[in-house]
Amino acid sequence: MAVLCLALFGNAYAQTKPDPATLSVTSARTDSFFRFERAIPGNFIYLNVDMLDNIYLINTGNQLKKLNSNGDSVAVFNDVKKFGNPSLIDVNNPLKILVYYKNYATVVVLDRLLTQRNSINFRKQSIFSVQAIATSYDNNIWVFDEQDLKLKKIDETGLLLQESADMRQLMDTVPSPQLIIDSDNLVYLYDEKKGFYIFDYYGALKNTIPFLHWTDIAISGKKIMGFSNNKLFSYELGSLNLKTYKLPAFFKDYDAIKAVNGKVYLLKKDAVEIYSVQ
Repeated sequence: MAVLCLALFGNAYAQTKPDPATLSVTSARTDSFFRFERAIPGNFIYLNVDMLDNIYLINTGNQLKKLNSNGDSVAVFNDVKKFGNPSLIDVNNPLKILVYYKNYATVVVLDRLLTQRNSINFRKQSIFSVQAIATSYDNNIWVFDEQDLKLKKIDETGLLLQESADMRQLMDTVPSPQLIIDSDNLVYLYDEKKGFYIFDYYGALKNTIPFLHWTDIAISGKKIMGFSNNKLFSYELGSLNLKTYKLPAFFKDYDAIKAVNGKVYLLKKDAVEIYSVQ
């Protein structure tokens, strides 16, 4: 078991937390910045989108469907309710989809065609409290263990590959992340009450970003996208440039929303609507 290098974690936290006053903020935009592209008709209860613009939907027949960027169906997983309703579905790696069932402490691993490859029961691996998981850059799985307060990486069999030190020993404020994203050589943990905690692959804290109460977060290229208070936020990593887009009135009555690769996807009662962001 390798231990991640977090010896300088505490000092890094103090040095890298940005002052919100230094952010460059672009004022909220108008309705004209959202252009309707097309709609995918159907009755769906779940929406997600990966970095290749593949769309993942759960229909009322409890099937997880994968559509390509043209809206064509390319794969179906028929057993999505095997352990009840999924707590989260991680699609950040289009080649490896994770379907996590918190109440059963179980993750089902699917391939790009939504064929089941494996399932892992965290309790059998002595991991007892998990909210957030994600695929890692090397096709393993990141897990934040809320009991040990450690970021852990496991393989598809559940074998522990590496773990951080106990974060209580290293930080004044410990996150309770609802989301993990592995992107561009960094691991992002998001706690809606505390913001983003950004780590390198060795577990050293690189930065914190104090954006609170965001939902439906995605990282695309060098941008973090999220929603709060009827606005879309787009933050350019490294530039401290935060853009805000006021959502137009015709976006109302949606059940889910996602912003990826310059597009906004809306899950509505009888269709998924797709808009480009100008």
